[in-house]
Amino acid sequence: MNQKSTLQRSVQLVLRSMVLGLFFVATWVGAQAFPTQPITLLLPYPPGGSADFLARPMMAELQKKLGQPVVIEYKAGAGGTIATNALAHSKPDGYTILMVLSAHAINPALYPSLPYDTLKDFAPVSLVARLPLLLVVKPSLPVHTVSELIAYAKTNPGKLSYGSAGNGNTSHLSSEMFQRATDTKMVHVPYKGSGPVVVALLGGEIDLMFDSFSTSYPQVQTGKFRPLAVAGAKRSPLLPDTPTIAETVPNFVIDGWYGIIAPAGTPKPIIDKLNQAFNEVANIPSVKAQLNASGYDVVASTPETFANTIQADLITWGKAVKESGAKIE
Repeated sequence: MNQKSTLQRSVQLVLRSMVLGLFFVATWVGAQAFPTQPITLLLPYPPGGSADFLARPMMAELQKKLGQPVVIEYKAGAGGTIATNALAHSKPDGYTILMVLSAHAINPALYPSLPYDTLKDFAPVSLVARLPLLLVVKPSLPVHTVSELIAYAKTNPGKLSYGSAGNGNTSHLSSEMFQRATDTKMVHVPYKGSGPVVVALLGGEIDLMFDSFSTSYPQVQTGKFRPLAVAGAKRSPLLPDTPTIAETVPNFVIDGWYGIIAPAGTPKPIIDKLNQAFNEVANIPSVKAQLNASGYDVVASTPETFANTIQADLITWGKAVKESGAKIE
């Protein structure tokens, strides 16, 4: 290699280093200024559901922390995959984020193909809450315990109907797992979100459901739903006399979670700023008190911890889907 070629290569390396340096400086400056415009929070389910109940009080405080409006945009349907796909194709600048539920880790096992990669196309920001499922029945159903429900279902195979917030939702899969664990058979009636299925049970269209604690608890308080059991690992402080399902069906434990993700490629300083804001909001006493009153366990985590939660649940739910035989209809 002659001297001229060596000089040219050196100049190219210097120019490349300068371009990379300018890129990282621009990214750092942009992250420091973030946010300079409104942020859109996508919700994968309709208004009135558990995600909506969680998001509203948190977003009100989040926009105070970030100094910009946080606008909720509902993109319901297909078990949350419509909203998730929208996020995957959003610009990775932190201005579009998504609240995902446990269904985010269930969908890869349920859908033959997804238009995104659950791990590669997203950047976890933080866990924000955990919420147990509540097994409730209409008051006219002659059962008051899990044991009585199992006995009734076995005596009347295929006559009981259960609602869900949609095919592949945790409410659907939990019911399938319950039937497998108890050797019972019930009819599935899917709805488009938690709000509509609550209305269906109120109207007597279905007999029972596994539902997020937050959306069924108000109906339990007024006597419109009868709670049989909590699907979580422990009894709820709000319903201390309501047992867990595991007290009747050993090892039957299902805990739902909620978290925030951004598109893959979102700069780490922006992820860190969003994470810090969500962590601060999660520790505001008034927010905790309001959400605890609806059964939420408000939490906060690092992006890495949330990533580990998703990866672990992909394995757990994948096995559950296979064993239960749950399918998208």
